[in-house]
Amino acid sequence: MIKIAFMGTPDFAVPSLDALVKAGYQVVGAFCQPDRPAGRHKRLMACPVKQRALELGIPVFQFERLRRQEGLDTLRRLEPDLVVTAAFGQILSQKLLDVPRLGTVNVHASLLPQYRGSAPINWCIVMGETETGVTTMLTDAGIDTGDILLSRRTPIGEMETADQLSARLSILGAELLVETLEKYLRGEIVPIPQDPEKASHQPMLSRETGRIDWSKSAQAIANLTRGLNPWPCAWTEGPEGVLKIYLARAANRASEAAPGTVVASSAKEGLYIACGEGVLEVLEMQAPNAKRMAAKAYLMGKKIDVGTVFHGETSHT
Repeated sequence: MIKIAFMGTPDFAVPSLDALVKAGYQVVGAFCQPDRPAGRHKRLMACPVKQRALELGIPVFQFERLRRQEGLDTLRRLEPDLVVTAAFGQILSQKLLDVPRLGTVNVHASLLPQYRGSAPINWCIVMGETETGVTTMLTDAGIDTGDILLSRRTPIGEMETADQLSARLSILGAELLVETLEKYLRGEIVPIPQDPEKASHQPMLSRETGRIDWSKSAQAIANLTRGLNPWPCAWTEGPEGVLKIYLARAANRASEAAPGTVVASSAKEGLYIACGEGVLEVLEMQAPNAKRMAAKAYLMGKKIDVGTVFHGETSHT
């Protein structure tokens, strides 16, 4: 029986772990990021992969840096034939990659070589893509640069958020992983080197990524709100403080107002803000000292005056 060491951390990786177990592979260990503080009280929280692995009776290993000697020794003791990674969150050293005799297979949430890096799902939406997918690849010492094994495409919904797309791609990735391993272990896949001329790499997400530049088009800002939902979230600054915008769309209306200016605001009509090109309709938001809610629901009890100006600019996209 093939022995596999699994490496993953967030929700995206859980279906891949489940798929390996269901397919009959012997998962000898699950490696994930250490527990992190979460919630209002900052209590240590186990990541989704750790929680699921413990439910399945799989030993869990957590290292701040797996590449250090302790992590390397732990992996060697498990003697895996193959390592499978999915959104693990750490770069594997060549010494780690040399441990499994059959190599390391990674499930990546983009159509490589496009959107290498740590947030491919978010960035493909932010950049206005209408199609994405998942890719299985043989991991090398670079960042998502290894040879491609298989890929599968899927359209991106017009109003689909990063959270929703991630849930879909996690299932698609798990299915593709099982198909990949079946064919790879039978020698039926010829790995294909990535074309560096077609490669793209986007930076890690941060709070600043979400700062809205109102000089951009309404469609670009709408893409930003979808791509950064639920984290780090698109946001802007106004007279009352920071307004978070979780979901918005380009409205079928025009305005000559300065970018960032509220051009319509009522519980019946909704909230509309002028952009460098077009007008943005805010659908879901969180105003200062308020809960996250639909814009129309917020405007039933609070006012945002027409003429209010929101500010913000950023250099991304």
